[in-house]
Amino acid sequence: MKKKVLIIGSGGREHALAWKLSQSSQIGKLFVAPGNGGTRHIAENIGIDAINIDELVLFTKSNEIDLTVVGPDDPLARGIVDAFQAQGLRIFGPTRTAAEIEWSKAFAKNLMSEAGIPTAAFEIFNEYDKALAHVRTRGAPIVVKASGLALGKGVYVCNTLAQAETALAEIMLDHVHKDAGKEVVIEEFLDGQEISIHAFCDGKTHVLLPPAQDHKPIHDNDTGKNTGGMGTIAPVSWVSAHALQDIDEHIVRPTLHALAQRERQFSGLLYPGLKMTTSGPKVVEFNARFGDPETQSYMRLLKTDLLDILEACVDGTLAKLTIEWHSGFAACIVIASGGYPDKYKKGLSLRGITDAEHVPGVVVFHAGTTFDGELKTSGGRVLGVTAIGNTLHDALDRAYEAVELIEFEGKQYRKDIGAKAL
Repeated sequence: MKKKVLIIGSGGREHALAWKLSQSSQIGKLFVAPGNGGTRHIAENIGIDAINIDELVLFTKSNEIDLTVVGPDDPLARGIVDAFQAQGLRIFGPTRTAAEIEWSKAFAKNLMSEAGIPTAAFEIFNEYDKALAHVRTRGAPIVVKASGLALGKGVYVCNTLAQAETALAEIMLDHVHKDAGKEVVIEEFLDGQEISIHAFCDGKTHVLLPPAQDHKPIHDNDTGKNTGGMGTIAPVSWVSAHALQDIDEHIVRPTLHALAQRERQFSGLLYPGLKMTTSGPKVVEFNARFGDPETQSYMRLLKTDLLDILEACVDGTLAKLTIEWHSGFAACIVIASGGYPDKYKKGLSLRGITDAEHVPGVVVFHAGTTFDGELKTSGGRVLGVTAIGNTLHDALDRAYEAVELIEFEGKQYRKDIGAKAL
C-alpha cells in the first residue's frame, strides 16, 4: 500500500528531502507544511506554519499520514515529536529533551564537558557585565555565542576585543536574537577547517553520512557575518576513513551514550559541526536535524531510498539497513538576497531557473521563494543551486555555470565554495 508522508518546513533542506522522497516507489502522496515556491512541483503545500504543532497534529490525523519528517530546529525545540508520539503518530526527529543538544548551547557544552567530548574551552554567562569582564580578561580572538536558536546567525567569531564587545552588546543588550541571547557561551577560538558530520540514529544504532563542508560567513574567504550557510560540498576528500572512525569513536558515540544515560535517547539526525584542529577534531556545536544546505548536497548523492532510512530510524531497525551512496561529488551554491543576513527586500521576480536546470547534473532547490502566479523571493537565502560530478571540480563548475543563469535584483553568492578542498 502506498504511503502518505508530511515534511515540515519551508526551506531548501525541505525541498531537497521532498525531491528525494518523491523518487520512492512506496510514496503515494507527499505534503509539505508550509513548503515554498519549489516544493509545489513535487508535493502539495499545506498552509500550516512549522511551529503550529496542534494544527499539524490535526492535519496528520485527519489525512492518515504514515510518516512525518521534521526539517527545522524550532518545532523540535517546541516538542513536536513528543506531541506526535503522544497521539501515536509516526515522526522522524528527536524528542524535545534530546533536541536540547541544539536548542541550548549551554546544555551541549556542559554535556560535552561531563562526557569528555573534545570541544573548545568555555564559560557560560547570564549577566552582561560578567560576560564583558570575562571577554576583556581573555582578549581576542574569541568566540561569542547566543545559547539559544538564532537561525545560524548567533555565533560571532571575534578577531578583536572591539568585535567581541559589539557582539555581546548585540546579543545581551540589543536582543537582536531575542530570547536566544538571554544566555551566552564564550569560547576559546579554535583554528582549523570546519566540517559537518551527520549521523542517522534510531536510539540504539547510528550510521555516519559522508563528511560535508559548509561555508557560514556571507562573503568570500570566510569574511563578514555568519549566515545559515552559503554553500556546501560533499564528500570532503581530505577527511580520511581513519579520521571518520576517530570522530565516531570520540564524538558521535559518546554523545549518543551521554544523552541515553540522561534518559534522552536520540532518534533522528544528529549533526555535530567540527573544527579539525592540530590536536584533533573538536565540536563547535551540535544540531539535532538535517543541516541546511548540507542536505541539498547529500540528497544528490544518496542512492538508498530515503523513506527506508527514515522509517528504520523511527522503528529502531537501522542495524538491518545498508545505506549506499553514489560515487563522485556534490556541491550546493546558495544564492541569497542583497543585504542578507541583515535587512533585505522580498517579493522580487525570479528568472532563469529552468535554464539553470538544463546544465547537466544541476538541480535547483528553492529556499526563500513563493508563487502567486509568478515566482518571487520571500527569504534571505533564496535558492540552493546543486550539481554533481565525477570530481569536485566538475560539480562546482556546473553549479557556478547554473548560478550565472539565474537573475533577480540584488542577488549575491559566494564565489569560493569548495575552494579550500580543491
